[in-house]
Amino acid sequence: MDAIIISDIHLGSPVCQAKGLREFLERIYNKNIVAEELILNGDVFDSWDFRRLKKTHWKVLSMLRHLSDKMHIVWINGNHDGPSEIVSHLLGIDVVEEYRFMSGGKKILAIHGHQFDEFITQRPITTMVGDFAYRMLQKIDPSFQLARRAKRASKTFLRSTETIESRAIEYARRADCSIVCCGHTHLEVSKPGEICYFNSGCWTESPSSYLTVDEGEVRQCYFDSLVEHAAFVSV
Repeated sequence: MDAIIISDIHLGSPVCQAKGLREFLERIYNKNIVAEELILNGDVFDSWDFRRLKKTHWKVLSMLRHLSDKMHIVWINGNHDGPSEIVSHLLGIDVVEEYRFMSGGKKILAIHGHQFDEFITQRPITTMVGDFAYRMLQKIDPSFQLARRAKRASKTFLRSTETIESRAIEYARRADCSIVCCGHTHLEVSKPGEICYFNSGCWTESPSSYLTVDEGEVRQCYFDSLVEHAAFVSV
């Protein structure tokens, strides 16, 4: 594959699927999954309080350090990441605000997406309350079904994701890109069109989701420690 895109890992969060992610990264390291580059599309960390990192979270960082010796890794800044340049240098990873690359003759833009989310700046208290409720549902229900249902049933959340999608597509159009891949919303999306829009979902639910890019084709995939399965849209 040309690239694998993952986002919204949220290391330091109690619902981060660090064990599954470490196993996924190990498959890439051992060439069971082969890609030219790995794109971390924002919110690698949940916060910059490293005391919240568990042993499994540190193992993810260690695996990323080992992987950076074998393949190109790009870290795109997310709204939770803060001054990521400090850690990125220790990991041997480039940090950028957005990333553009070619695949199958198509120009692809990867950007976290918080830049297009006016809701978090205009309604910070509502955002914090909604984020807290979402995390509580994730912790209460290990199957993550309650959190997924709440996320997909929230009209306010869905309006926000639609705004992010439309603004990301317009931004990609101005950048002369035919595909745009975002994160931020934790809601996996595959939408073909004149400018194709994808969202890689998150690694705070199981199965966790990611994108693969090969010869201009983007696929939405899911991973857990036992089963890997994919549903994809060709573009």
